Amino acid sequence: MKLPARAFTHAGKFHADDVFSAALLRTIRPDIQIQRGFAVPDDFDGLVFDIGDGMFDHHAAGSPVRPNGHPYAAFGLLWQVLGPDLVGKSGADWLDERFVQNLDLNDCTGSDNALADAIGSFNPVWDSTESADECFFRAVDFAQQILTNRLEEVRAVQRARELVQQALPKAQQGILVLPKYLPWKTLLPADSNILFVVYPSQRGGFAAQGVNDRATKKLKVPFPAAWAGQPAEELPSLSGIEDLRFCHSSAFLITADSKSGALKACREAIRLAQESKQAGAEVK
Repeated sequence: MKLPARAFTHAGKFHADDVFSAALLRTIRPDIQIQRGFAVPDDFDGLVFDIGDGMFDHHAAGSPVRPNGHPYAAFGLLWQVLGPDLVGKSGADWLDERFVQNLDLNDCTGSDNALADAIGSFNPVWDSTESADECFFRAVDFAQQILTNRLEEVRAVQRARELVQQALPKAQQGILVLPKYLPWKTLLPADSNILFVVYPSQRGGFAAQGVNDRATKKLKVPFPAAWAGQPAEELPSLSGIEDLRFCHSSAFLITADSKSGALKACREAIRLAQESKQAGAEVK
């Protein structure tokens, strides 16, 4: 969709919905002129959003609703059309689910949202002499930086997906090894048999995380309870892994000085889990 040079939205108190809509328009077309008012001029020839009952307004009866039941607000309606050109269809869907929907839901239902509250705080207080329009555009500047960050996040996930897909065929014994730290959790296939993911830690050495089952949200295989939360100096003797340095108290994460140490920790966790499962089967 080619954006016109002008856009129009409602005046008065603003919300995250119209602010992020304006931020999206300015991200795509920095020179767009956004006007605010209480009624759309009859001769207005630009894009109208969050007012006027048009394509990008959600206040009329029968306004669009997502398949999951979450209603669209103006931001979501604009994102549905403009987002795929910025980050592709899958990227637009990803960001809609994790970011846009929550802001739309806040606008349509009043549900709690810290970011929407932060945007609302840009409104002039009741006895202020500040211009509401000036406050609106300060909020748009703030929102545009957040939107820019989220767009880069989507693009980073898309780059990460390629590395995960390259690594998956090389996984062994349910352990996936990645070449660097990256956001992998949402990128594993739903039917994946991966139990642990090993990668270079941002703090040095290597880390390994357990993978949660998509249905139960619980770890497929935790690290041994005997390691969880124990002091670093005791972990080598408890685990038999010389360079094991940390095991989270929730048993989902370990760190080691070497990749081989992280792999040993994963293999030991898998071995102990299999033994426990076998013992339970024998008791039955």
